[in-house]
Amino acid sequence: MSKIVQKFGTDEWILPGNAACPGCSAVLALRHILKALGKDTYLVIPASCASVIQGVYPRTASNVPSFNVPFASAASAASGIRHALNVLGKKGTVLAFAGDGATYDIGLSAVSGAAERNEDIVYVCYDNSAYSNTGVQKSGATPIGAWTTTTPTGREGWPKDLPLIMAAHQVPYMATASVGYLNDLQRKIKEAKDIEGFRYIHVLAPCTTGWRFPPEKTIRVAKMSVLTGFWILFEAERGMIRLTGPSKRLKDPSKREPLDEFLKLQERFKGITPEQKKALQEWIDFQWTIMHWKMIEYLEKQP
Repeated sequence: MSKIVQKFGTDEWILPGNAACPGCSAVLALRHILKALGKDTYLVIPASCASVIQGVYPRTASNVPSFNVPFASAASAASGIRHALNVLGKKGTVLAFAGDGATYDIGLSAVSGAAERNEDIVYVCYDNSAYSNTGVQKSGATPIGAWTTTTPTGREGWPKDLPLIMAAHQVPYMATASVGYLNDLQRKIKEAKDIEGFRYIHVLAPCTTGWRFPPEKTIRVAKMSVLTGFWILFEAERGMIRLTGPSKRLKDPSKREPLDEFLKLQERFKGITPEQKKALQEWIDFQWTIMHWKMIEYLEKQP
C-alpha cells in the first residue's frame, strides 16, 4: 500500500463514476473532506455543481446521507438537521457543502445567521469564483480582471473578502484551504470536526471550465494560487489568525512566485489589461497587509 493511500485511508464516501467534469477540484475537495470527517456525516448541498456531482436521480455518488436543498438555504437547512439529530440523540457531523454563489451571494444571510447563532455545523464554501453550474457568470468571489460570461472584458472592482467576514463573526473556527495542499485541508477539517459550534472552511477550487485551463493542470493552478500569494492559507479561532502551510513563509513578498505565473495558466485572464493587473496586485497586497496586522494582534494576545 502506498504512503499516500495509508495517509488518506481507503474508505471512500464519494464514489467513482460521478458526474464531475474531468479535473474537477470541487469533487476532489469533497472527497477528502468526507475522508477526514468519516461515515457519520450528514451532507447538505444547495443548488450548485455539487448537487449534480452528488447525483442526479435515481443514482447518487454520495455514500453518506445527503440532502439537496434550495440555493439560499444550505446553512439554515444544515442547522435544522443538526437540531433534529440532537432531539433524536444522534451524533455525527452535519456538513454544508456550497459553492461561492450560494455562500457569497444568494445564501449569505443564512450563513451569517448560522454563524451568529453559533450553530453546531461545518460549513464549507468551495470557491470556483463564478456561477460555474449555470454558465460561468460573475459571483461575489470573481477576482479583478477575470473573464466570465457577464464580465466579458474582465471583472471590475474588488471581490468580497468572505473569509475575513466570517472570521469577524468570531466563530469558534474558520480556515482557508486549497486542493493543491490536501494535507493542510485534511488537518483543518479534522480540527474543525472536534470543535463544537459553527465552523467555516473556505476552499479555493479551480474550475477547468470557468477558469479555462486543461484538466491535468488543476493541481498546478491550485498550488500557484498559493505560491504567488493570490490565495492565503490561514486559520482563525475566535478571530485570532495564524498563517498555515506555504503561506507561513510567503509573508516575505520576495519568496512568492511572480503573479504572472498564476495568471498565464488560465485563459480567463487572457484579456486582463495592465490597469486591471495593477488593481489585482493591489488587492493581493491589501490582503497581506490585513494578515500582517491580524498576526500582530494575535501575537500580542499570546501569554
